[in-house]
Amino acid sequence: MYFIYNLIVYITWFHLKIVALFHPKIKLFVQGRSQTFSILKNKIQKENKTIWIHVASLGEFEQGLPVIEKLKFTYPTYSIVVTFFSPSGYEVKKNTAAADAVVYLPLDTRRNAKRFIESVNPVLAIFVKYEIWPNYLKELKEKQVPILLISAIFKKEQVFFKWYGGIMRKALQAFTHFFVQDNNSVALLKSINLNNTTLSGDTRFDRVAEILERDNKLSFMERFKGNKTCFVAGSTWPEDEEIIVKFINETQKHLKFVLAPHNIKMEHIQSLKKSISKKVVLYTEIEHNDISSSEVLIINTVGLLTKIYSYADIAYVGGAFATGLHNTLEPAVFGIPIIIGPDYKGFNEAEKLVAENGILVTGDYDEFTSALGKLLENPEYSKNTGVINSNFVKENKGASIQVMAHIRRLL
Repeated sequence: MYFIYNLIVYITWFHLKIVALFHPKIKLFVQGRSQTFSILKNKIQKENKTIWIHVASLGEFEQGLPVIEKLKFTYPTYSIVVTFFSPSGYEVKKNTAAADAVVYLPLDTRRNAKRFIESVNPVLAIFVKYEIWPNYLKELKEKQVPILLISAIFKKEQVFFKWYGGIMRKALQAFTHFFVQDNNSVALLKSINLNNTTLSGDTRFDRVAEILERDNKLSFMERFKGNKTCFVAGSTWPEDEEIIVKFINETQKHLKFVLAPHNIKMEHIQSLKKSISKKVVLYTEIEHNDISSSEVLIINTVGLLTKIYSYADIAYVGGAFATGLHNTLEPAVFGIPIIIGPDYKGFNEAEKLVAENGILVTGDYDEFTSALGKLLENPEYSKNTGVINSNFVKENKGASIQVMAHIRRLL
């Protein structure tokens, strides 16, 4: 089985190098991996003890960050190495101060796994949520390195629980311990004789809870919002924007609207701006405009959305009409009601908050208008809806504390 798996990996890598000639994101994926070992050589001292954390992309990095920060504080003499699979995560966080070295994870071949583990020489390896790579796990196990999977969530549809998933089940056996999000994951792991589990929840709750402790002040948002009700739509896709823009253009209510699109390429931003009939200002234009008189602010940069949510009276989280729902916990922590599109199944926190009535689901323009209208016209209802969300975050904190308690017993 390992022979077949490795053959597939090599064939995949060969094709990726060809596709990289024509696809910018795949080019980053391929070229970035050619720099991994030189970065490690320059940034990691072999005499230092090293902890390796692997994440798929940006979302998993944010998920693992509470543990990474606690590791850095608790073990200041250790080196922290973070690896990414995806360019969308690596390119944003390659200069983060949370780690001593941030690199792409070389493709999961036996040769790469052996070379990488020898270069990093970790005393502990942590994988976040999923990302199961058989060769890396096999190499770590052979070197008797403790391996944790944190914030893990398993579904019966996954390959681990299929008759043909033998190599992936074997890979799971390398983990020293699983910290999982729900009881279903505990049961599924038990069904394949893996009982080294802790029901700890999701470390993302710890991450978003920490948001409240920082300074979220944005002077431009204070000027823009004034004393008006503010609607913030984050991580929107065209399908979301079509509905929201129609409402903006048709409503007679005196609101302030902030749109933070997922796609901030200039062509899309300009098209979005032209589609709005009310006074619009782009974030990159605020120095030259009186933004207090603008009704719509489009955020055409990254890194501000979480703080902007702190100014929202109502939030919309995009993606559930398109490729997948974005982070609903970031607005939830501020105790505001949230509206989303219809495709939220598989996002545990969204499913729970929909059931608890903290998140309102809309399938079309009429439903969106109805949901938003209900929140705007009934302040008490809006307030209570927001409280459901903030309480949900408070009640689910603590996963990183459980993970750290286990790590202290290992190191």
